[in-house]
Amino acid sequence: MEYQTKNFDHLLGGLAGFSDESLQNHFKLYAGYVANTNKVAEKLKGIDKSSPEYAELKRRFGWEFNGMRLHEYHFEAMTKDFAPLAEDSPLYKKIVEDFGSFENWAEDFKATAKMRGIGWAITYFDKRENRIFNAWVNEHDFGHLAGATLLLNLDVFEHAFMIDYKMDRGSYIDAFMKVIDWTKVTERFE
Repeated sequence: MEYQTKNFDHLLGGLAGFSDESLQNHFKLYAGYVANTNKVAEKLKGIDKSSPEYAELKRRFGWEFNGMRLHEYHFEAMTKDFAPLAEDSPLYKKIVEDFGSFENWAEDFKATAKMRGIGWAITYFDKRENRIFNAWVNEHDFGHLAGATLLLNLDVFEHAFMIDYKMDRGSYIDAFMKVIDWTKVTERFE
């Protein structure tokens, strides 16, 4: 069974801070990850499992798969109908418990996203220890917190912001903070 490219066209036509050109280019890149995940999975079926090619394809599969899935999480947590996270919600209360305030969480998330390099800023929930963390994931496959639930992620590869923001990553991050679909993020937390 092949992975299917999800349609995120509902974000086109008025997502504050994101041009349709930028979004469409980003959707094409995501579709490439889906296609490559399927191609690598297919190649793995018919290859000698003791070969160096098999080992390299196994490594590549994780990179392509995570590229696909992280983009899905990213787009799913964006909305044209932004509403702030409700202060009486369990997620808001947990963020305040772990960071001291919602503003502290946001400052930490944005600082993580502004780090030099390409990758992802991700808010995770560690159910085992009942804690929320902001983490940096380099590329797609290095730095994930094992066993933690991804709540929110921001793509900070240049392809995500260069068309609209050139080298101004900070303005891109600020725009993203204004289109977070807190309903989706809360579902992931619950």
